[in-house]
Amino acid sequence: MPDLPSPNASAPSPTWRELFSTFAGIGLASFGGPTAQIAVMHRELVERRGWLSEPRFMHALNFCMLLPGPEAMQLVTYSGWLLRGVAGGLLAGVLFIAPGFVALLALSILYVTAGQTTAFQGLLFGLQAAVLALVVQAAMRIGRRMLRGWLPVLLASAAFASLLAAAPFPAVIAAAAGIGLLVGKLRPALLAGPHAADHNADLADPPPPPLLRTITTAAVWTTLWLGPLLALLLWLGPSNVFSAQAVFFSKTALVTFGGAYAVLAYVAQQAVEVYQWVTPEQMLAGMGMAETTPGPLIMVLQFVAFLGAAAQPGPLTPVTAGVLASVLATWVTFVPSFMFIFVAAPYVEALRRRPALTCMLTAITSAVVGIILSLAAWFAVHTLFAATTVLTLGPMRVHLPQWTSVNLPALLLALLAGLLLWRSRFHVLLIILIVVALGVFWRSLAP
Repeated sequence: MPDLPSPNASAPSPTWRELFSTFAGIGLASFGGPTAQIAVMHRELVERRGWLSEPRFMHALNFCMLLPGPEAMQLVTYSGWLLRGVAGGLLAGVLFIAPGFVALLALSILYVTAGQTTAFQGLLFGLQAAVLALVVQAAMRIGRRMLRGWLPVLLASAAFASLLAAAPFPAVIAAAAGIGLLVGKLRPALLAGPHAADHNADLADPPPPPLLRTITTAAVWTTLWLGPLLALLLWLGPSNVFSAQAVFFSKTALVTFGGAYAVLAYVAQQAVEVYQWVTPEQMLAGMGMAETTPGPLIMVLQFVAFLGAAAQPGPLTPVTAGVLASVLATWVTFVPSFMFIFVAAPYVEALRRRPALTCMLTAITSAVVGIILSLAAWFAVHTLFAATTVLTLGPMRVHLPQWTSVNLPALLLALLAGLLLWRSRFHVLLIILIVVALGVFWRSLAP
C-alpha cells in the first residue's frame, strides 16, 4: 500500500480492537439508507473519534459517489483503508455488510417457509406501503439537491421517458455519462452541480503506487469477482439459475451509479419482467425488508436471488438453493466495490481536478432522479392497484392503473408513511415499524 497523508494528524491511529468495535457498531446501526448511514459514519469517525478530518471525509465521499456500487459501503471501506490499509478496508467493509446479510437471509427463509401466514402477509402489506413512500421521498430529496438548471431537469426527464420506453438501464447511464463529459469539455457551467465544489484544497496528494502493484491488485480482485462466475458457466451452463444470477448481478455491480434506489429500477425491470425470479409484490417486500435491516439497501438483491433460486432448486431443497444464491449474489455484488476502492483510491486526487469528470457525475445523478421517479411510479401502480392496463405509445409501454381497482387501505398507509416522513422527526425505522404494525392489524381484521 502506498504511503498516505495522515487522515487527521491530530488524532492517534486506532488499534485493531478499536477499529473492529467501531466499524461493527457502524454496521449494526446502519439503518435507513445511504444518507442515514453516511451520517452515522461521520458522527463516529469525524465527530466522536476524530480519526478522519472533515476535508478527508468529504473527499472520500465525493470519490465514492463517482463509482458504481453502493456509496455507503464504499465510503466505509475507503475509511478503513485510510486508517489501516487494505486489511482495514476489508474489515470495515465486511463488518458493514455482515449484519444486513444475516438479517435478510433469516427473513428470506421465513418468507419462503412461513410467508402465507396472516401475520407475515400483514407485515409485507405494511412494508410495501412504507417502501412506496420512501422511494417517493428519495426522488424528491435527490431532485431538490441535484436538478439545478434546465439541463439537469432535461436529463432527468429523458431518463424517465427512456425507462418507460424500456430502454436498457446501462444505456441510460452511459448516455448521461457521455453527455456530461461532452458538456464538461464545451460548457461546464451548464452542469456545475453540487459535486463541482472542491472541499479538499487543504489535502496533500498521496503519491501514486507503482504500476505493477495496481495491475496486481486489479488482477487479484477481478479473479475473485469473475472466477466463480466462469466456474458456474462452465459447470452448470448459462441457462442454470445460479449462472444466470451470477451474470446478472455482476452486470448490476457495474451500472449502479446513483445508489440503490436507482439500480433497483433496473433490477425490478429485469428480475420481474425478464427473468421472472420475483413478482412485483415480492420485489416490494424485499425492499421493505432491506429498509428494516442494517446494511446497504442494495442487499435486496440477495432476497431476489434467494426467491429466484428457491423457485428452481433442482436437486436441492428450496431453502438450500436460496441460501447458496444469496451468498453468490452478495459476493458478485460487493467484491467489485472492494476492487474499485483498492485499485482507484490512490489515484483519486487527480480525478477531482478534472471538470469534465465532475460534470459527468452531475449528469449521471441528474438521470438518476428520473430513474428513481420511474421506480416510484412502478411501485405505486403495483402497490395501490389490483389491476393495470398497458398503453403502447410507439416504443413506450406504460402500465396504467385501473382506477376502480384501487387498494384503499394500501393508499391510506402509504399516505400516512409519507406524512410521517415529511412532517415528523421520527427515525425512519420507527416509521416503518408503525406502518407495518398497522398493516398487520388490518390483515388480521380482513385477511
